[in-house]
Amino acid sequence: MTNPKESSPPEPRRLACARCGTEFGCDLSGNCWCAEETAKLPMPVEGEDCLCRECLRKAAAEASAAAR
Repeated sequence: MTNPKESSPPEPRRLACARCGTEFGCDLSGNCWCAEETAKLPMPVEGEDCLCRECLRKAAAEASAAAR
């Protein structure tokens, strides 16, 4: 018999990149791939959700170039 207080970790949520539509998973437990990225950006545009790895890196490069 299983303990009802024990629960399995949540399944990663499936997302589509707000910019290119590529599908990817986001692990809400904090083990998401984006935690490994060196680029940390706020949400790029109001209403956008997460970006895929490629679009996040591209947005970070654009933000870095604009800051120079």
